[in-house]
Amino acid sequence: MDLQQAIRERHAVRKYVDRPIEPEKVREIQKLIDECNAECGLHIQLVLDEPLAFSTGVFKYGQFSGVKNYLALVVKKNVDQNEAVGRCGQRIVLLMQTLGLNSCWVGLTFRNVKDAYRLEPDEKLRMVIACGYGETNGVERRQRKPVGEFFEDARAEKGALPDWFVRGMDAALLAPTAMNRQKFFFRLLDGGKVSARAKFDPLGYAPLDLGIVKCNFEIAAGRENFEWAP
Repeated sequence: MDLQQAIRERHAVRKYVDRPIEPEKVREIQKLIDECNAECGLHIQLVLDEPLAFSTGVFKYGQFSGVKNYLALVVKKNVDQNEAVGRCGQRIVLLMQTLGLNSCWVGLTFRNVKDAYRLEPDEKLRMVIACGYGETNGVERRQRKPVGEFFEDARAEKGALPDWFVRGMDAALLAPTAMNRQKFFFRLLDGGKVSARAKFDPLGYAPLDLGIVKCNFEIAAGRENFEWAP
């Protein structure tokens, strides 16, 4: 499975079986985590065999069960790293999908088990990503809005949309976002440039979601075909 296939086949999974992630897969995941942390100044950590974060009471609101593994998305307290952690988290999620693992982004319905990962004084936990072997591969989310509502062709001469842009937008709409709200908007500009912005979101997840969406777009469109505009 390549990354583009992983984008299409990855769905949120909340129920997991009691099967450990194999050491060779852990090593591959950890290698990418190390790369992302070095590139973006993050402190993402893979937590293994820790059942308390999704164990009892209110923490079962999201219908999670069997979760013992997750990514702790740790960021700086006073630096806006939302887009970076979204982009890097999605890169790791897609790698896990290619390895036959399942995952689910989780913003609220988990218990913060502080001794399960490391926090420096200037850091905080932003979100977690549950991962492991799911009971199923999840269910495809229905697209609620047409793709045309998520972008504007702002080129001086319109013409047909480039194939790479169409592929990118299709992948963007497959990206997981908080409550499936899809608070993002793209603009196709002259010279093979693309801009993307997060819409207003009172929940505060849209900037992080934008990183996830841009990751999908880049993979499907091909970074050699365009460049991001401010």
